[in-house]
Amino acid sequence: MEMIGVDSSNVEAVGYDEDSSTLQVEFKGGALYQYFDVPENVFIELRDADSVGKYLNAKIKGVYRYTKV
Repeated sequence: MEMIGVDSSNVEAVGYDEDSSTLQVEFKGGALYQYFDVPENVFIELRDADSVGKYLNAKIKGVYRYTKV
């Protein structure tokens, strides 16, 4: 999965796999999480958000199943 660097104090990079609708988030410090069944538009909104961390907390955490990789 290709990861794209983002301008965030907490998030290093994000990536998305269209085939499995999996969002991957790499945090500063190296923690890596995968969120499942995420629509592509949610990934695009996250990638383009003014605050990636705020968008992640409001629209992704607690909404989609996830695992720490």
